[in-house]
Amino acid sequence: MQDKPFIPALGYNFLTNYYDLTIRLTMPEQRFRETLIKEIEPQTNEKILEFGFGTGQNLIRVKTQNPSIQLYGLDIDPKVKAITEHKLTNQQLEVTLDLYDGGKFPYPDAQFDKVYSCLVFHQLDADTKRFCLKEIYRVLKPTGTLIIADWGKAQNLLMRFTFGIVQLLDGFKTTDDNVKGLMPKFISEVGFREVSVSQSMNTAIGTFSYFKATKR
Repeated sequence: MQDKPFIPALGYNFLTNYYDLTIRLTMPEQRFRETLIKEIEPQTNEKILEFGFGTGQNLIRVKTQNPSIQLYGLDIDPKVKAITEHKLTNQQLEVTLDLYDGGKFPYPDAQFDKVYSCLVFHQLDADTKRFCLKEIYRVLKPTGTLIIADWGKAQNLLMRFTFGIVQLLDGFKTTDDNVKGLMPKFISEVGFREVSVSQSMNTAIGTFSYFKATKR
């Protein structure tokens, strides 16, 4: 596996261990994660992938919501994989975790009923966003569902100002696409249909949105 540069969970590798605490302090964690589970709506025997599983908080909730699903997680960061493995072992939950090198996803075509991602795409530049969306499209089954929970277009000037905190940590180049509302455009460009912002919520550090789409 080649060492391709990536932005760690809080922008810097030494901050990764503080990621969960930072989310609890800066966001309505219970609300935004519960909303994500409702958007995913895991059904019995579905095969679901989380792209960029981070510290595993969503994997635990999704698997607990419906233990019968086949749940997979994909990430580029070995450090968060170790954190997530420890949590899953403590919770006695069976989830397949995979690492990749930032290139092609390690799965055959048309494998998953749903692919979701949370707080990942704002860390990717425009070309990488498109590439990852193409890979998600490839590994989804026909009529499969994409759910992305991430920063969206600022709903007012205050949200645009407070989002500057995120941009200082994760970089202006990658986050500008999100705050300008370009995510639906990127999703549509790779072939998804029925692209929508299903809902948004304002937080202390910006407008958080849920993007949904269907594979043609």
